[in-house]
Amino acid sequence: FSCEWAAGHFRFRRPHSHLAYALEAGKVGTRAVLMAVQAHIITYLLFERDTEYTHLERLCRIGQREQGQALAMALAETLWAAGGGSRAIVCLISTAGTVVPPGGCRADTFTERIRLFEFTEKRAAQEFISDHINCFKCEGGHGVILFLYSLLFSRTLER
Repeated sequence: FSCEWAAGHFRFRRPHSHLAYALEAGKVGTRAVLMAVQAHIITYLLFERDTEYTHLERLCRIGQREQGQALAMALAETLWAAGGGSRAIVCLISTAGTVVPPGGCRADTFTERIRLFEFTEKRAAQEFISDHINCFKCEGGHGVILFLYSLLFSRTLER
């Protein structure tokens, strides 16, 4: 992955602003992934979240906690769909590298530390992602790459 991909994470605009619902996206490779997730965030905030606000107010009046909840729901929904509606795989980074790459493969100090968490219930996947949302939001956490790996494993290589 390039430096731009390695630095990619899910970052919202300022809470309680006119663009509080919007992810910040650069002009490089991760933009397409961020925009696909953005569509699910807007869908959740407008149509699924229970709030007293109406229409566009639902988008603008969200705080940091609601931003994280919307992101978690969007990621879980996308992974569940990729898993055919029967499973989701969430990839996170462990603290220590546990696998030595086979001969001919180069270690990148990232891929070797990925741990897979499999869920066969959508609600369990949503709660797990919500509990670990900072892994996707924090700068330097490789959030976009983790999500991309999660999509690939949820979908499976055969599919």
